[in-house]
Formats: sequence, C-alpha cells, structure tokens
Amino acid sequence: MAVYVSNIVIEQGYDFETTFQMENTATNLPLNLTAATAEGQLRKHYGSSTAVSFASTIPDPDAGTISISLTNTQTVDLKPGRYVYDVKIIYSGGKEYKAVEGAALVRAGVTR
Repeated sequence: MAVYVSNIVIEQGYDFETTFQMENTATNLPLNLTAATAEGQLRKHYGSSTAVSFASTIPDPDAGTISISLTNTQTVDLKPGRYVYDVKIIYSGGKEYKAVEGAALVRAGVTR
C-alpha cells in the first residue's frame, strides 16, 4: 500500500478537521476499511518524545475515508511552526499500515 502525502495547516486555538479518501493502488477503487481503525499523531519532529493524538475515525469504510481532528483546546497549546504527522490504519487481524503522512504548519491565532 502506498503512503498518501498531504501537508496540512492547523490554526492555533481553533478546531481542526480534515478527511482523506484512501485508494487501493492495485484497482484505483476506494480502499475497503471495514473492520479497521485509524490512529494519528502530530509531533514537532520525527524523534520528538512529545505527541498530540488526533481523534481519528473512519466515517465511511466502504468509501475508504479517514477523518482526523483536534479540538480548539488542543490546538491552543501548540506553538506556531512546522510539525510532522502521520496516520495509520489498523485492521482487525492486527496488521498496521501507514496511510497518510506529511508536514503540518501551525499558524498563530490572533482572536481569543
């Protein structure tokens, strides 16, 4: 399975949510995510011991969609700057695959 690369922008102090549609690279059809879960984390750099976990859901398993989100109380604590993140798929049999990765830019908020 190929890893989808997508860079995201997170506004400090605001709710964040984005959705990815995964594709089966052999068939070009949506990836079947029935009986799967997703997990994702944001870190300042790959070696960082501190992480923020995304709330991760699979709203439409047949369409291969994965949604990740952070609340405004989570994003308000993020320092502006560049981060890295990834999201993995975990199938009920225990197999895990990296589904999405990329850079995240946290932009400072003004209105409080």
